[in-house]
Amino acid sequence: MSDRAARPSPWLFVLAGGLVAGALDILYACVFWGVRRGVPARRIFQSVAAGVLGKATFDGGVSTAALGLALHFFIATSMAVAYYVVARRWPLLWRQPWLCGAVYGLFLYGFMNYVVVPLSRAGGGSKDVLWVTLSIVVHVVLVGIPCAVFARRAVMAASPASTPASA
Repeated sequence: MSDRAARPSPWLFVLAGGLVAGALDILYACVFWGVRRGVPARRIFQSVAAGVLGKATFDGGVSTAALGLALHFFIATSMAVAYYVVARRWPLLWRQPWLCGAVYGLFLYGFMNYVVVPLSRAGGGSKDVLWVTLSIVVHVVLVGIPCAVFARRAVMAASPASTPASA
């Protein structure tokens, strides 16, 4: 078996990055709103689906909660894929995953809250100062950095040698 065949697919690392980032982000939202206001996880998941369904999502029960959770992980995985695709062409992104991942997380926070959510059917997000502050930190540390670290692993898995000189 060749060395290349023995290595896992880079896309497994990209998928793992999206799943880790998505899990940490949704866990944060569930814990924050559960502690702060007693909001159940189902309602958090439904609030994601509200981006597509609007306020009707909250009448949908488990099915709209499942849709919201699926959409959340689709978005997080898309974020990881985007980082990886660009990192393959711009080596700084995989060479400096902690710094670039932190910047990416900050970008993602801004893009989601000032472009995606306003264009969706979700309505405005919370203006709670603690929520916003912690959400920025979470996007930097628990979303952007995992996307970048797993993208680095993916780039390295895709390279013919142990270091991705050709990536």
